[in-house]
Amino acid sequence: MSRDELVKKIAASAGISQKVASAALNAVLECITESLKKGDKVSLVGFGSFSVAHRKARNGINPKTKKPLKIPARNVPVFKAGKNLKEAVKKAK
Repeated sequence: MSRDELVKKIAASAGISQKVASAALNAVLECITESLKKGDKVSLVGFGSFSVAHRKARNGINPKTKKPLKIPARNVPVFKAGKNLKEAVKKAK
């Protein structure tokens, strides 16, 4: 599902215009992004939680040249699905 399809679905479900639905989706995504930038965790009960994990620096190999290289440490976003989401996907088969 693309962003446009999601906006249309939100607008239809909530009975609002696509412009308002798009603004609401943008606001939610912006709030989640800002919270993760600060290092906070965002939990949506039943859906899942977003958090930040730290990856340590490590050694890697450039697959093209086979030369070793250092991969720097960094923070990455992590999503853990909640129980209700897991159950819904499990039953969808």
